[in-house]
This record gives sequence, structure tokens and C-alpha cells, in this order.
Amino acid sequence: MSDDACRADVWLWRARFFKTRSLAAKFVEEGRVRLTRHGQETRLDKSARPVKVGDILVFAVGGKLIAVAVEATGERRGPPAEARALYSSLDAA
Repeated sequence: MSDDACRADVWLWRARFFKTRSLAAKFVEEGRVRLTRHGQETRLDKSARPVKVGDILVFAVGGKLIAVAVEATGERRGPPAEARALYSSLDAA
């Protein structure tokens, strides 16, 4: 996988939407994440699917609908400030 792509489960974990990578993987495998790339919307069904910079992800966690644009793939699961730099929120203010 190239530097500008990352596994969906790893990205969700690095961005701190899930406490563990296995929880993120289970969430993706259940088909609960929608990915929009170049105007094409698909439902992610495998945790190994790549997420790239510029992709838009939409999913619901804890009763909240989350829509984010991927800004970076990250190198590690860092502190919250580092995790927030991986995405920009598309939620209505």
C-alpha cells in the first residue's frame, strides 16, 4: 500500500474513533462505513480496504452520525491532537 493510503480499520483507530483496532475492524466488516471517493459512494465491507487522502467517510457511532474528510493517513496512533489532524469534520455547525 502506498504512503497516501491506509487500511480502513487502522485509519479509524489512529483517528481515535475506536479504542481498539479490532473494534474498528468489526465495525467496518459489518458494513457500517460509507466511503465517497471521486463522487462514487460505496459501503466498506472489508477492513483491509484502503482509505486515501481526500476520501469522505460517513458512519454512526454512539448514536451520532459522523462525516469526515480524510486529511492524512498518519504514522501511528498518537495523542488526540495528532488524531484530529488526520481528518476534518463535515458535520453541519
